[in-house]
Amino acid sequence: MSTIPSDFKYSAEHEWISPAADGVVTLGITDFAQSELGDVVYVDLPEVGNTYAAGDAIGAVESVKAASDVYTPVSGEVVEVNEELGNEPGIVNKDAFGDGWICKIKLSAPDEMDGLMDATAYGEFCK
Repeated sequence: MSTIPSDFKYSAEHEWISPAADGVVTLGITDFAQSELGDVVYVDLPEVGNTYAAGDAIGAVESVKAASDVYTPVSGEVVEVNEELGNEPGIVNKDAFGDGWICKIKLSAPDEMDGLMDATAYGEFCK
């Protein structure tokens, strides 16, 4: 497994959230999640403008082995999606913590970030 970025937050469902910038966070699935799924062949993206509560399914990632829902660990409005994943879903496998991001969310309850795991806790969780 690759290095787990120390400045991100993590959910028990293997999603990551970047630090907020102007109230907006980036969401993706972790390197652990993509390695468990195998070669990603399709990413179902949420629609810009949709709002979600923490814990809601916002999309899905399909691989040659399985399909898995993507859940948002924070509440808010989707303000951007990674359109590149429509053409090249394998980016999630190549760079789960970078170019493989799924969407950006404008937080409606920033304190929800406090309930997520830090990198150390997530690393232990994955063992």
